[in-house]
Amino acid sequence: MAESHAPALAADIRIRLMGAPDLAAYKALRDLMLAAHPEAYTSDAETELRRPPETYLARVAGAADKGWPFTFTAWRGAWMCGALTCERDERVKVGHIAKVVGMMVHPDARRRGIGRALLEACIDLARRRRGTELLTLSVTSGSVEAIRLYESAGFVRYGRLERAVRIGTHYHHKDLMALRFEPAA
Repeated sequence: MAESHAPALAADIRIRLMGAPDLAAYKALRDLMLAAHPEAYTSDAETELRRPPETYLARVAGAADKGWPFTFTAWRGAWMCGALTCERDERVKVGHIAKVVGMMVHPDARRRGIGRALLEACIDLARRRRGTELLTLSVTSGSVEAIRLYESAGFVRYGRLERAVRIGTHYHHKDLMALRFEPAA
C-alpha cells in the first residue's frame, strides 16, 4: 500500500451505515454532487433530481439479500457530508466481486479524512462478507486526488474505459481499478 499523506478523520465526523431514515439526506447530498461534478458520475443530475428519496432504499444496509448493497455515510452532527455505496452481483460466477460506487464528499467537508474513512469502512465490511475476493471501481481519469486515495488503499489500475461518460459533445474516460483480498472464511 502506498504511504498516505491525507488528514486523519476529523474528530467531529461519524461514519456509519445508512438506514432508511437517512434517505432524504442521502438524496440531497447526491443531487448536489451530481450537479456539481457531472463528469464523476454515470447518473445525470436532471433525471436523479426527479426521483423521490425512497427509490434509494435498496442502498440501505441489509436491504437486499445477504446484506448487499450497503452504504456508509459520514455525519457532522445532523448533516450528512459524505457517502459511499458498495454492491455485489449475486450471480454465482461473479458473486466474489463487489463494486464501490458513488463516492461523495460534500465540498465544504473535504480535507477532513472523510473519503478515506468511508473507503476504509467499505473495504473492511466487504472483506468480512463471505465470499468477497475483489473490489472494483471506476474513477474519472484525471481525478488525481481520488485516484491517489484509491491507490493508497491498495487499488490498482487494470484498464481504462475510453469515452465512458458523455456530457454534450465532451467525453470523459474512466480508469478501472481493483483491490484483491483473501475471502472471509
